[in-house]
Amino acid sequence: MIARIATQDSSTPVPKLEPGRIRRILVPRRRVYTRSQQSPSRTSVGIVLTALGVLSLPGCDYSSKRPFSTDFRTVHVEMFESREFRRELEFELTEAVQKRIGMDTPYRIESRRTADVLITGEILSVSNRTFGSDLETDQPRQIGSTITVRFQIKDLRDGRILVDRPRFVYQATYIPPLAESFNKGMVRGIDGLAEQIVQELETAW
Repeated sequence: MIARIATQDSSTPVPKLEPGRIRRILVPRRRVYTRSQQSPSRTSVGIVLTALGVLSLPGCDYSSKRPFSTDFRTVHVEMFESREFRRELEFELTEAVQKRIGMDTPYRIESRRTADVLITGEILSVSNRTFGSDLETDQPRQIGSTITVRFQIKDLRDGRILVDRPRFVYQATYIPPLAESFNKGMVRGIDGLAEQIVQELETAW
C-alpha cells in the first residue's frame, strides 16, 4: 500500500480512516514569517539588540559625565561674608564649597592670583520655622531652617560675570525628638547649599 503525504494547516480536523482506502499522512504546515511579520521571539531579541546598538553608536551624545565647562581649570573661593549674628557659618560654607569642588568637579582650588574663576558670596539670613509640637513635652517635632545667600561666579581672565545669584534660598530640616540639634541641622544644610552653589559651575557659558 502506497502512503501519500499531504500538507494542511494544523487547525484543520483530521478525517477518520476507513479500511481499504489509501492512508494519507497529514503533516502540519510550517508557518513562514515574512519580513514584516516576524516571530515574537525574534522580534523581541531584535528590539533589545537595536536599543543596545543605538546607545553604543559613536555619534550619540549620551554621557554619564556631568556637563562641567572645560573653558577653565582652576577656581578660587573667597571667604564668604555674613550678615547673620550666628558666627562661624561663613567659614563653614566656604570650606564646604571648597570640598565640593574637590569632590564633584574636575577643577583645582588655587589662589586668587592664579585661578581662572572666582566665587564670592555672603550669607544674608538664617531663619527657623517649627512644624508641629509634641503634646507631652511641648517640644517641636521638626524645625525647618532657611538659609538665604547671594553669590557670584566671575571669570578672572576677562572680568565676565558668569553667574549672579543676588538671592539664593536653601532649606534644610532637623528633628529635635531624634536628638538633632540646630548645629547638626546646619551642618546638613550648609553642605546641601554648597552642593547647589557648585552645581552652577555645570552651566555651559
